Amino acid sequence: MPSKLSSSQTFVLGLAAVVALYFLLQRKLPPFEMGDHGSIVLAQKQSGREATGPTIDGCPVFPASNVWNTPIDALPKDPRSAAYLEVMRPISRLHPDFGTDSSYGIPFTVVPPTTRRIPIDFEYHDDSDLGNYPIPPDAPIEGGAHPKDDGDRHVIVIEAQRCMLYELFSAKKLSDGKWKAASGIRMDLESNSLRPLDKTSADAAGLPILPGLVRYEEVASGEIRHALRFTTTRTQAAYVWPARHFASPHRDANFPPMGERFRLRADFDASGYPAADKVIITALKKYGMLLADNGGDMFISGVPDKRWNDDELHKLTNIKASDFEAVDETSLQMLDDSARADPLSASTR
Repeated sequence: MPSKLSSSQTFVLGLAAVVALYFLLQRKLPPFEMGDHGSIVLAQKQSGREATGPTIDGCPVFPASNVWNTPIDALPKDPRSAAYLEVMRPISRLHPDFGTDSSYGIPFTVVPPTTRRIPIDFEYHDDSDLGNYPIPPDAPIEGGAHPKDDGDRHVIVIEAQRCMLYELFSAKKLSDGKWKAASGIRMDLESNSLRPLDKTSADAAGLPILPGLVRYEEVASGEIRHALRFTTTRTQAAYVWPARHFASPHRDANFPPMGERFRLRADFDASGYPAADKVIITALKKYGMLLADNGGDMFISGVPDKRWNDDELHKLTNIKASDFEAVDETSLQMLDDSARADPLSASTR
C-alpha cells in the first residue's frame, strides 16, 4: 500500500504543481500531466503519424516538421523576388493543372505491402534508386496509359503500412508486362531525408512530387497543410534547399532556381472566389509553392478527381504571377541532407 503523504509533502507538491502551471502558461515548459501523488510527468510527444502534417491512408506525407509542411507566411521576402517574377512574366496566370479528366493531373495509387515487386529498367541509372518497385499492373500513369501518350508520364505509388513512396518519371508498361522509366526514387514517408546532392528524382528539382499535389479530400476538408508543386518555363542552372538538382542552361542569377519558394501576397483579396478556391488560395498564402520542374508558367499540380468542379478551378486563372512574391526560407534549413525545418525559426513558432 502506498505510504501516506505528510502535510508538508502535500504542500510542496502542490506548490510545485502551481509553479509548473505558471511556467507552462508562459510557454516555458512542454505539456505535462499529473502523476501519482500530484507528481508532474512530461506528456508524451505526438508521433509523426499523430502530428498535424498531411496524411494518406494512415501514412504521413513526410513528417509535420518537413519543409513541405511548414508555413512560410512569416518569412522575409527574397531580395531577388522582383527579378524572378520579371523572368516568370508578371502577367502569367496561375494554372491549376488538374481537374475531373483522369488524364489531366498527376494521379497516385496506394498498394498493400503484399504487392509483388518488379524490376524497373531505368534510363538514368546513376540518378535512380535501383531495385524492385511494388508497381501494380494497373498503376495510373500521368497523361494516360498508352505508351505513345506524351508528357512526363509520372507514376506515384504509396506502399501502405510500410509508408514508402515510389515515384517514376517517363514510365511505360511494355507489352510483356515489364516496366521501364527514365528515373525513379524510393523514399521513406516517415523520414526527412533528402536525395543526394545533384541527383534528380522523378522531378527536375530532385524533390518528391507527392507532397506538393493538391488533393480533393484536403480541399473538401477545408484546409491544405503543405506547399504546392509548381512549374515555370525558364529556370536557373542552380538549386536552393530543399531542391537537389536543376535542369537548365541559364546561368543568369535573375532566373528562379529550382526549389525557390513563392507565396501569394497576404493582401490578395480572395473574397470573390468559391469556397474550394479559397482553400487553395489560403494554402498559397500560408505554405506557398515550390518550384519543382520546368513546364508551363505558373502551373500548380494536383490529383485528377471526378469530384472537382472544373469551372471553379478555372477561376484561379485570375491570379497573376505579380500577385506572388519569392520567399527567403534559408532560416528554415538546419542540415544539408535533411528537409526538417528549424523549429525555432520565426515561421515555426
